[in-house]
Amino acid sequence: MFPLQCFTNNISKILVHNEPLLTYCVRKTLVTKYASIQQKGFATTNSTMSTLLSAPLKDSDPELYELIKSERKRQRQGLEMIASENFTSVSVLQILGSCLTNKYSEGLPGARYYGGNKYIDKIELLCQKRALEAFRLKPEEWGVNVQPYSGSPANMAVYTALLQPHDRIMGLDLPDGGHLTHGFMTAKKKVSATSIFFESMPYKVDPTTGLIDYDKLAENARLFKPKVIIAGISCYSRCLDYKRFREIADEHGAYLFSDMAHVSGLVAAGVIPSPFDYSDVVSTTTHKTLRGPRSGIIFFRKGVRSVGKNGEKVMYDLETRVNDAVFPSLQGGPHNHQIAATAAALLQAKTPEFREYQEQVIKNAKALCAGLQGKGYKISTDGTDVHLILVDVRSAKLTGSKAEFVLEEIDIACNKNTVPGDKSAVNPSGIRLGTPALTTRGLKESDMER
Repeated sequence: MFPLQCFTNNISKILVHNEPLLTYCVRKTLVTKYASIQQKGFATTNSTMSTLLSAPLKDSDPELYELIKSERKRQRQGLEMIASENFTSVSVLQILGSCLTNKYSEGLPGARYYGGNKYIDKIELLCQKRALEAFRLKPEEWGVNVQPYSGSPANMAVYTALLQPHDRIMGLDLPDGGHLTHGFMTAKKKVSATSIFFESMPYKVDPTTGLIDYDKLAENARLFKPKVIIAGISCYSRCLDYKRFREIADEHGAYLFSDMAHVSGLVAAGVIPSPFDYSDVVSTTTHKTLRGPRSGIIFFRKGVRSVGKNGEKVMYDLETRVNDAVFPSLQGGPHNHQIAATAAALLQAKTPEFREYQEQVIKNAKALCAGLQGKGYKISTDGTDVHLILVDVRSAKLTGSKAEFVLEEIDIACNKNTVPGDKSAVNPSGIRLGTPALTTRGLKESDMER
């Protein structure tokens, strides 16, 4: 086995004598010799270390192995109806467990703070290209950052790019179907970092219809004068009126930020309206309807933002602001295995099969909705246009927490959720049901009816 001392001697020679790094001698030493070591599989002079590095999980950590095995069994034998969950592809799982997890790559392609990123750069650029293609965007009109670790970090990066501390934002209230990162707070506490660092005024749904009250949003925006309006949901079953959001934002010179985390797969497939037609910035996760790894993406506009009365053009300046917000403001090195896995999922999102899948997701959601309505359950907004429904379980004399518990006892996973008018997110009156994971497993409308 090639001794470690030989390695250190050659490195010392390079440093002392300033010899070129890629001389024949060093090539032979560092590449040829260590290539043979790699082929043997993490071989070292220490046999214990070799075993530690090369042993499969089953042997190295039986306790953890059994827990993962049990979770795999639960996923396979139960019904996953949590709207934010899905089953990703084998190729995505393979990439997540690949050698890419070993590499550090702070910075952007071509401008890294670490060496050895020749192929990492190519992977990230490929992911950026596929992200734009998946949503039919022109690179001269839109830019993209694929480094956010997930959806919440992506959203925080957007706020960091667009806002100063204590600037004002408006997002859909959490009990009405919004998300924590859209400025959620209660009467007693600022819960989300977005309500701690920024001034937040939520907009709400009409308590009778369950639909977003755009007129009230416009009225409150005139009083509050937000710098960013957020069009996004975590539990709202209708398509958003992005055009109306744009009109309200323009009235106050505000940015329109669309969080399409839940519906990005549907948008990519072209089965629901796209936020890109009207938004300044768009964020998404990649593991929900997009069916990829757990990661995040931020899209930002380029070009002309507006034209003044004198004809002077005001240009977008979001590229540097968004990129700097992701790194170095909020994150360190990107997770290269996630970025590569996202690239694989985005390639799948451009296929006809993916569109068929998303169409079936909506068909299944509508069938599930109709079936529950037929049994007397009230559905928020009285239906669905997307992948989820919000069920009010008070008619069954249940709370959302109790309904979630009972369903889990029979291997159906869902989550308790507030319905419009609820005062507590801890003890809500509804459950959220989604069809992406069931549809991935091949279930159709007839299965929903059962």
